[in-house]
Amino acid sequence: MERTLTIGTRGSELALWQANFVKNSLAAININAELKIIKTQGDRILNLSFDKLEGKGFFTKELEEELLAGTIDLAVHSHKDLPTENPPGLIIAAVSEREDPSELLLILKDCVDVRQKLSVKYGGIVGTSSNRRKAQLLALRPDLEIEDLRGNVPTRVGKLRDEDYDAIMLAKAGVHRLGLDLSEFHVEELTPTEFIPAPAQGVLAIQIRESDTELYQALQALHHQDVADELAVERKVLKLFGGGCHLPLGCYCRKDDDKYQVFTSKADDGEGFPDRLFIETDNTEGLAERVVAKFGKDRKFPQKVFISREVSENSYFRKALAKHNIEIEARSLIRTVPVITKLDPYILRDTDWIFFTSRNAVDYFFGLKPQLPKKVKFGVMGSGSEDALRRHGYFAEFTGESNDTTEVATDFAKLANGTNVTFPGAASPMRSIHQGLSADTKIIDLPVYETVLEEDVEATAADVLVFTSPSNVDAYFVDNLLEPNQKVVAIGKSTGKKFEEMGVRYTLPFSPDEVGLAEAVFGI
Repeated sequence: MERTLTIGTRGSELALWQANFVKNSLAAININAELKIIKTQGDRILNLSFDKLEGKGFFTKELEEELLAGTIDLAVHSHKDLPTENPPGLIIAAVSEREDPSELLLILKDCVDVRQKLSVKYGGIVGTSSNRRKAQLLALRPDLEIEDLRGNVPTRVGKLRDEDYDAIMLAKAGVHRLGLDLSEFHVEELTPTEFIPAPAQGVLAIQIRESDTELYQALQALHHQDVADELAVERKVLKLFGGGCHLPLGCYCRKDDDKYQVFTSKADDGEGFPDRLFIETDNTEGLAERVVAKFGKDRKFPQKVFISREVSENSYFRKALAKHNIEIEARSLIRTVPVITKLDPYILRDTDWIFFTSRNAVDYFFGLKPQLPKKVKFGVMGSGSEDALRRHGYFAEFTGESNDTTEVATDFAKLANGTNVTFPGAASPMRSIHQGLSADTKIIDLPVYETVLEEDVEATAADVLVFTSPSNVDAYFVDNLLEPNQKVVAIGKSTGKKFEEMGVRYTLPFSPDEVGLAEAVFGI
C-alpha cells in the first residue's frame, strides 16, 4: 500500500498505546501510518457516570464521524466501547489478540482485611463507574460502598493513591498495556470466570470505511478470526439485551479444547443482584440466543432446591435463589468428628505447602492451633476452602477453581513439585491432588477429621437436588430413590462419578462453589 494512513485515536495514555500498537503492527507489514488525536464525549464529560450520559458510543462517536468524513483512514477502539451496530458505511476490519480480560481490585494496604472476601475492609469504599462491576461486587460483598470513578487509568490510580477511595477496580488489560507499577497497593486478580468482564473486554477493534476494500484486505494480516468468533457471541448477547455501556451485563466466551464456554452475568441495575449462567456447547450457532432465552421473563424456575449442606442466611447461593422465590431445603446428610485433639509441633516443621480440599479440613486444622513455619504457603480446592482460610487470617497462594481434580492437581504440581506438601483432611482421603505431584515431592497426609453418614435420611420432594460430596450421595441413596422429574446437580467430578455409576444424569457446575451452584440451578 503506497499511501500513508491516518489512524484516529483518543488522547489518553491507553488509547495512544493501542493506536501505536496498531501503527507498529502496520509497519511490520510495510504500511506507514500517523496518528490523529480526537476528543470524544466520554473524554469531555468527566463529572457524570456512564448511565447519566445520553445515547451510546461515548468514546467512539467522534472517531466514527471523522472516518465517514474521510479525515482519517482507520480508528482504533477498545472493542468493549463500541456500540453493537456500526454506523452505515463503517465496518470492523480486524480485531487483535485478546489481552487477559481479568479484573484487578487495587486496595490501599491499610484497607486490606484478609478475612473478608476480596480482601477489602468491611464497609470499604470502592471506586468504579461500571454498573456491571457494581452489581457483581455487591453480590459478593453487600457491605461495600460503591462510588463513581471516572478518568483514564493513571488518573484513577492517582485518585486511589490520594486516598479518595479504599479500593478501585480496573481492567487488567489496560494496566498491563501501560506497564503500571502497582507495588504500593494490594492487588486482587479476579479471573473472567469468577468476575465476568464486559463483552469484548481486552480486545482492540480496527474500524474502517466499508468502501476501502484495499485497506480491508491489507488488515487481514492483523486479524484474529478465533477471537472474532468468540466476540461475536458476546456482542450478540449484548445486542439482544439492547444494552450499552451502562447495562449491568458481563459476558465472556472462550474456546476450551473443542468446546465453547459462555459465562454471563446480568442484573436489572447496578444495585440489583445479578443472575449468572454458564453454558458449554460444541459450536456458536444460536448460542447467543440460547443465553438470552435463559434470562427471559416468562421462564419457569424450580419451586424448591435441596442441598446437602447447611447454607447461611447471607450466602450467595441463598440470595441468588431467593431472588426468584426458590425455596431452599438445606441439610447435611453427613457429620464430621475430629480424629485428633492435639498436633505434633514437629509435623509441620519442614512443610513448604499446606493444601486443603475442603472447608472442614481448614476449620479442623486451625482448631488444633498449629505452629506454622514462617514461609509456608497455602493451596486450596475451590473458593469455599479459600473463604474458610481467609476467616482464619491467611491467603491462598493457589486456588483450584476447576471441578476436575486432575486439572487442579496438574496446575498445583507446577508450583509444588519437589517441595514438602502437607494435606490436612479426612481420615480416608481420595488423594486426587497427590497423584499429580512428582516422585521427589514429600507428601504428608494429616487426618484431622472423619466423616460419618447419617442414618434414616428422609427423602426430599424438591425439584432440584444438589449433592456436595460423594459421602452425601451414599447417605441419601441408602433408603431413597429419585422421583421421575427431579434434577440433580453434583459438585465435583468425584460426586458426579457416583451418579454415573447409578446411571443418573446430572449437571456439573463450572466451579465448585456457591456462584457455580447458582449458575447451575439458574441454567436448569
